[in-house]
Amino acid sequence: MPCKALTFYLVFGFALASHAQGLFESSLADSSATGPHEKSFDMNGFVRGVAYGGSEYTDFSNLSGEFALKAGLSAGKTYFFGDARLREGIFFGRRKSEFELKEAYAGYTGERFDLFLGNQIICWGRTDGFNPTNNLTPNDYFLLTPDPDDQKLGNFMLRPKIRITGKTELEIVVIPVFKPSVYRYDLFDMGNASFARVLLPVAGLKNASLAGRFNVELPSAGFSVSYFHGYDPFYGFKVDTVSFRPEPFVDYSPQVYRKNTVGADFAVPVSQWIFRGEAALNLTEDYRENMQVPNPDLSFVLGAERTIGGFTAILQYIGKYTLDFTPLTKPVLADPYNPQAQMQYALDLIRYESKLFNRKIFNQQEETNHALFLSVSRSIAHEVLNAELSGYYNITSEEYFIRPTLKWKIADALTVDLGASIMNGPDDSVFSKAGKVLNGVFAGLTASF
Repeated sequence: MPCKALTFYLVFGFALASHAQGLFESSLADSSATGPHEKSFDMNGFVRGVAYGGSEYTDFSNLSGEFALKAGLSAGKTYFFGDARLREGIFFGRRKSEFELKEAYAGYTGERFDLFLGNQIICWGRTDGFNPTNNLTPNDYFLLTPDPDDQKLGNFMLRPKIRITGKTELEIVVIPVFKPSVYRYDLFDMGNASFARVLLPVAGLKNASLAGRFNVELPSAGFSVSYFHGYDPFYGFKVDTVSFRPEPFVDYSPQVYRKNTVGADFAVPVSQWIFRGEAALNLTEDYRENMQVPNPDLSFVLGAERTIGGFTAILQYIGKYTLDFTPLTKPVLADPYNPQAQMQYALDLIRYESKLFNRKIFNQQEETNHALFLSVSRSIAHEVLNAELSGYYNITSEEYFIRPTLKWKIADALTVDLGASIMNGPDDSVFSKAGKVLNGVFAGLTASF
């Protein structure tokens, strides 16, 4: 089941700040003050054991050990960062070993100009979790761990950055080769259907993606405007072939699509509140003829954050307005005794159901889509314990997601993570199908160095 809506596991984890980069981005921001002989080098990492399971699909979604090594250097105008991961274990009932070079890029840093090249993870947007302006980073939604940041995949990018003033900057991103998000269609019960591998565009300049962002950071507020032209990391699917064995069997072909996105975001602190907003106008072509291409739409998020009595609460409204929306009409069997009419009805019904599911994937089953998100967290005993409860409810589709988590720092460099992921919805909804695979409880033990 191709699911752009499967961003639930990423967005509802709400650890979307790029922790892997964060440690070194701070030193990067100050690199212009580093003298020609000054050097800042840092190396750290962790070893983690993960147990995640309890879904209807399998008892063990993830039983694995992971070793991570991160290193960063800032020396004069030279900069680099690397993040490598090695995992071995049971993933959705199958044993495998995998090496992931999450990030590896080098760069030049000057007083007014930076340039980075290599595998990078970039997260645009100022709202928590739901970032309609961020089209740069693909995700592996089926890597289930206590830290949703693990799902982010590095992408090869050229990234120049111009600091116009001390408070404004212009960032350009060029992605020469498209890299999609990872979905596991084979894990879902979609009836008499099969899914081919996603067909990637040919590597070449004409298929490159280009993005730019003008960012402003003021003492009283922050905001940015951005533009993206290229392939969306998410994708839909089209009907490839239909055969009768004797029942109808459908072969689906996942298809990527290009789009243009104009976005903006802001964050404004007011007294004890922080108000955030983000919006993106997504423009697509040939959507009337291709079910795998979503309609143009306006996606937006409005949120407020406040700490009260030691509890930090985040409340968000997530909305979408679909442009040029036309309701689907379910086919009707006019002549039930005519074999040719029966055959045509079966084909029309398959196409109708496929179009409808694509719309569910893109949250475009109705002209407007409304959802609410609430997260409440609190640190206890001087941050030895951190508890969080996140919940999402889609008013339009009646789908919901609940994720309770507990982080316990049992020693200076040893942390236990406990939690659960629970999602569901009406029959044939995205969450009802996905929940059978991705629901479960998890535990992690992480030793950092």
